Amino acid sequence: MNPKVPNILNSFLKAPVLKITTEQYPFSNFDFLAEKVSDSKFIFPSNLVLGMQAEACFKAILRMSEKHELLLANLQIHASKTVNNQKETLGEIDYIVKDLITKEVSHIELACKFYLYDKNYSTTEEEKWIGPNRKDTLYDKLEKVRLKQFPLLHNPETIQNLEALNVEFPTSQKLCIKAFLFLPKEISSDSFPKSFTNCIVGYWIKHQDFNKEDKIAKYAIPAKKEWLLPIETIEEWYTFSEIETLINEQIQNKRSPLIYKKTPHTMERFFVVWW
Repeated sequence: MNPKVPNILNSFLKAPVLKITTEQYPFSNFDFLAEKVSDSKFIFPSNLVLGMQAEACFKAILRMSEKHELLLANLQIHASKTVNNQKETLGEIDYIVKDLITKEVSHIELACKFYLYDKNYSTTEEEKWIGPNRKDTLYDKLEKVRLKQFPLLHNPETIQNLEALNVEFPTSQKLCIKAFLFLPKEISSDSFPKSFTNCIVGYWIKHQDFNKEDKIAKYAIPAKKEWLLPIETIEEWYTFSEIETLINEQIQNKRSPLIYKKTPHTMERFFVVWW
């Protein structure tokens, strides 16, 4: 399936941005405001991993933008000294973007994350938001931005690269986290800050609780490479018993699948977790 870009890009534009501005993470946040996405020959990169799909969407929107100019994207920074005849990769500068209205030049780091809230996982709120398979947390991402990704801009190798490319040096740094957040089914979103509730798109349940779900509804189990696609583009739908078998296969491999559930009047998405 190769969906044309307007459908996908508009969906990506509307995906919520998690705005983080705290004492520990005093970040400026970037979001597109009232952008218009026109038709294009760009095809959604369905074979790439989710993070690279998000990068492709972000880059395409910037190139179509009437309010921003993309000066640079995905610049690899290498150390000048070699180790075993190989140059060490220090990191990557995601984007350098010029605001055509204010003329501000910004270094923007992009992340696209699916996090589930586990109140028992840790004492800090940022660590309670974890990946579906418990391999990463919001805390991990924010620390990487704070300690590695933002400081990389001021590395001598980066400065030298930008000068060689004749790219204006950014006067600001901004974070854009396209976040899809899921709460335990029994927890209300009322106690969460608005910046988080704006990003809550579904719920999660334990594997043993799946049998409490609607037996009459239709279900889909998108591959991770389909998570950014609008639900309407998903073509394979299953009965309760059929999806239960597919979920069991995922759980046995310690994978928490994303599930879509539709009835004549509703459409929901949730994770079934193995842990």
